[in-house]
Amino acid sequence: MTDAKTQIQETITANNVVLFMKGNKTMPQCGFSSRVAGVLNYMNVDYTDVNVLADEELRQGIKDFSDWPTIPQLYVKGEFVGGCDIITEMMLSGELDTLLEDNGVAFDKDAADKIREANG
Repeated sequence: MTDAKTQIQETITANNVVLFMKGNKTMPQCGFSSRVAGVLNYMNVDYTDVNVLADEELRQGIKDFSDWPTIPQLYVKGEFVGGCDIITEMMLSGELDTLLEDNGVAFDKDAADKIREANG
């Protein structure tokens, strides 16, 4: 797992926002990955997607790295934020906006507000 751990660390260090997911941002391969990617895409967040289905060592490695059993997993500025349920809750409460703002990550605030209006 050393190779996967090194790859994960380098990826989250080199990119402001990283989503480890099943599939990719344009073609998610599971509903949970699709939901998180959909939120980030709609909010115009610039993020790096990592398809864990392409590499079994990476797929298990990210779970071990974060000590989190499920995928997708979102990282902002090298810090693990959470999976689908946590990101959904943070989106709806406005906490995701705050997290992105506090870390200098650009996003479309109007789009974030529209998501909350549609789900309110």
